[in-house]
Amino acid sequence: MHLSPFVALIFGWTAFAGPAVAGDWPHWRGPARNDRSSEPSGWTELKWPIGKPAWTRNVGLGCSSPIVVGEKLYVTGWVSGREVLRCLDAKTGKELWRQSHRCPQYGRHSTGDKGIYAGPSSTPEYDPDTGLLYTLSIDGDLNCRDAKSRGKRVWGFNLYEKYGVKRRPNVGRSRRMLRDYGYTSSPLVHGNALIVEVGAKAGNLIAFDKRNGKELWKSRNKDEAGHTGGAVPMTVDGIPCVAILTIRNLVVVRTDAGHAGETLAQYKWTTDFANNIPTPAVSGNSVIITSAYNRYAMCRLDVSRGGVKKVWENNQPSGVCSPIIRNGRIYWSWRGVHCVDFATGKRLWSGGRTGTQGSCILTKDNRLIVWANQGDLLLVDTAERSPKAYRELVRKSGILHSDAWPHVVLAAGRLFVKDRRGNLVCFRLR
Repeated sequence: MHLSPFVALIFGWTAFAGPAVAGDWPHWRGPARNDRSSEPSGWTELKWPIGKPAWTRNVGLGCSSPIVVGEKLYVTGWVSGREVLRCLDAKTGKELWRQSHRCPQYGRHSTGDKGIYAGPSSTPEYDPDTGLLYTLSIDGDLNCRDAKSRGKRVWGFNLYEKYGVKRRPNVGRSRRMLRDYGYTSSPLVHGNALIVEVGAKAGNLIAFDKRNGKELWKSRNKDEAGHTGGAVPMTVDGIPCVAILTIRNLVVVRTDAGHAGETLAQYKWTTDFANNIPTPAVSGNSVIITSAYNRYAMCRLDVSRGGVKKVWENNQPSGVCSPIIRNGRIYWSWRGVHCVDFATGKRLWSGGRTGTQGSCILTKDNRLIVWANQGDLLLVDTAERSPKAYRELVRKSGILHSDAWPHVVLAAGRLFVKDRRGNLVCFRLR
């Protein structure tokens, strides 16, 4: 069956998205997994209602970000030898239920940088079709739970044990650069499948039946897992795919029936310390990848059935924050807040005092909400409002006091920020 490009794009996207509910933040990087929100920033009459928090609570150590579905917030954290999944009332912060299992503080092959991370890094994934919730611990425990039954476990297993996954190899230029941060990427619901970056000899990506955990297919690419937030849906010449930045390559993998797991395109991208961290950003058939260290660059790649074409590469990277693409511009926060031209890669503006920690969201009213450093919240105009210079509207510092690794979340007029110690704060923007 031949599909027009427009119909193919819609078909490919809806296969991933499922029924959406306005105001939800059910996936890593939001409703469409691209950090673009359909909600306004809350900025009115030269004011931003970031005052006293609506509520605050500690949910356990970890860099995982929360997700929000309706009036419920789901978040994981590590407490006293256990990974804990909590369901909170998004309005009040009250705990509605919790589930937990034994889990080490670090992945079993962990090496390096233990002073800046611990506990879960993978963000939960919610399936609106079934009400099932998926979590992946830093030590490879993949669990499916029923959110409608107080998190009752439906199925699960450990990826290290099931697939014999070994420590990531040293891909840096010296022996000092060996790093393994355990499992970091968020699972991805695609139709009836749950796609997980396993990083095994059997395949980098493995798809499971989302209802029972039965293995459906494996990617032909067998790279070790990267340290990004996970696979990203994209459609290439009418073919539904996912893009994943492994420890060694950007890999575009087909997901269509009869071809699932086949490599459509691949582009080498290896970083010292195995720090391929920012999640790829997708726009149409284009992918933005970026990293720091020896590969101190941002790159735009155009993907087709015929392979990969590099459109441009610049020396303006993000080491951690995943880029956002909108209206011909790319935005991110890493050692400043930046805007470059999507077509050329040329810098349009940079500014602001942000370090290596941080994430950002682009709102409906063309503003960036930036969560950075060790507890700083910023509101910044995009190029639609300030085309030639960085313009910071608000900066609120000292909200929390440890690394802002967990991703900022905007859902139903509420802004949620979290630090790696598990302190979670809710602000009302309406």
